[in-house]
Amino acid sequence: MAAEWKTDPRGWAKEHLTGVSGVTIPSFTRDLTKLNAKGIEHDIDLIARLGFDWTLLMTETNITMEENAEFTRIAKEASGGRVKLFLHTAFASLEENIRAGKMVEDDADIVLLSYPPQFWPTSEEEIFQYTKEFCDNVDLPVMLFAIPQWGFERVHLAGMQVSLVRRMIDEIPNVVAIKAEQGYPQPIGFCEMYHHFLDEIVISHPIEDQCLPLMGISDIQFSGTSNTQWMGDYYPTVFEMARTGRWEEAMEKFWSVTPARSANNAVGASYMPGLQTLNRTSWKYQDWLAGFNGGPLRQPMTRLLDRHMHSLRAGLKAAGLPCTSDPDSEFLIGRNPA
Repeated sequence: MAAEWKTDPRGWAKEHLTGVSGVTIPSFTRDLTKLNAKGIEHDIDLIARLGFDWTLLMTETNITMEENAEFTRIAKEASGGRVKLFLHTAFASLEENIRAGKMVEDDADIVLLSYPPQFWPTSEEEIFQYTKEFCDNVDLPVMLFAIPQWGFERVHLAGMQVSLVRRMIDEIPNVVAIKAEQGYPQPIGFCEMYHHFLDEIVISHPIEDQCLPLMGISDIQFSGTSNTQWMGDYYPTVFEMARTGRWEEAMEKFWSVTPARSANNAVGASYMPGLQTLNRTSWKYQDWLAGFNGGPLRQPMTRLLDRHMHSLRAGLKAAGLPCTSDPDSEFLIGRNPA
């Protein structure tokens, strides 16, 4: 990434961290031994044409740090500057995540700072020190990520409470934003972070069915990262409407896609409460329905049941959103098999 952000990291974020971010899941060859460059290029080109400003290069699919660096280089070249790139720090340790970050400093634009399941803090200080050590050692701006799945509620019921975020902002200069999902599925974290820190860092609300209504009463400049690209160009379109004084028109479109949203929420509710993890096969399938590459994922690849596939497809069709007519048997082959 160009060094322009270093002069004024938070000013840079206020200017450039705008619009919406989707998620790009890597594509693999049929034998799962390599990345499928053509599949990745296809997906980056499509997410750019749909109007997304950013995308998260998702790493929770058993890829190595070296492969993630290759994934990022492929995505950057395919984007041609049309879409900016998030590094996803989902490797197994702080040390691995720092190494992964250093490998993409020239190609990624920002970090989404996730915390691995192997990290089990029992104090606020441990969370702070993990965050600070990563940020001090990776030469990129960082978006904090507050969500119950980290298990930080054992330290404080908010997970990442106001005092902790305050300290991170004060002592870590490359913290420029927060993906605020404390208290999910309620928008509690967003409201609290917005109240305290809006004038200092970018406050992101990534949940489409909450963010757009809240834009009627809040000044939200960025929403991400989340897998809204499976709804085609709907989310970039309505987000821009809401940002430019057409919120009522955006809400009309919001209600029109309810069948797709409801199907997505129902499938997520079938596994998320117990596992506290996301079914990336489901996300990959949803993308494939919308024209993205699809294709196989590496183990541990979660299963996606036929009834869930049928529900997701039916939801898109009922909402009038783009949906392939290809049979589900084509999903694991992909649109650009290699």
